[in-house]
Amino acid sequence: MSSDILDNQGRGDASWQWPAIHPEGRKFGAIAGVLALGVWVLFGPWFGWPLAVLTLCVLAFFRDPLRVTPQDERAIVAPADGLVTLIQKVPPPRELTVDDGSGMPPLSDAPLTRVSIFMSVFDVHINRAPIGGTVRRVIYIPGKFVNADLDKASEENERQHILIERGDGQQVCFTQIAGLVARRIVPFVKPGDIIAAGQRIGLIRFGSRVDVYLPAGTEPKVLMGQRIVAGETVLGEIGAAPMIEGICQ
Repeated sequence: MSSDILDNQGRGDASWQWPAIHPEGRKFGAIAGVLALGVWVLFGPWFGWPLAVLTLCVLAFFRDPLRVTPQDERAIVAPADGLVTLIQKVPPPRELTVDDGSGMPPLSDAPLTRVSIFMSVFDVHINRAPIGGTVRRVIYIPGKFVNADLDKASEENERQHILIERGDGQQVCFTQIAGLVARRIVPFVKPGDIIAAGQRIGLIRFGSRVDVYLPAGTEPKVLMGQRIVAGETVLGEIGAAPMIEGICQ
């Protein structure tokens, strides 16, 4: 009916709406917009149009659409939009396997299943928490800016590790990795914060990658080459029955 409220917030009928622009991107959009306007006024539309398009691209990069996170305590949801480029057994980040003096026991160095998600400049770059719980560690590591699609990016690039612990003690860690174009990892959380699954926890500017380390005994529910959605796609279920052997090899 015409009196229904169309707000996508649980009232009325759902309708498409423009995604919001995250505050982190508004300043970049404003700078690009002012530059485009100045060039347009001084040199005419032939020179102003490309910068106007660039302004729209900058705003699109920082778009922050609404997401519906599965209400399943077993689910580990994707922390990033993008393409699954690697699924392999590797030890967790060595920075999380050593005692940092915080009183929290370090992770075991036993291999875990790592799911790597590559984000192009066209993907949404807001990262979200894979599980709900308490942020135990946030570790920033300076490094290089090689192509994030390469396996060595996990060890050589600028990166940030985040470890989240559920109330039952189950832990999930993931790593934000800067790429060839990305030049800054922006965190929204700090150790001690209590967060919900699917909550926004940070972003990486202009193309990058996120590695998720599934807990021991958790089999991936995604495949190589699959496109996934942050906060919605389930990467695995803690305590779920394993998949057919070899399906993700």
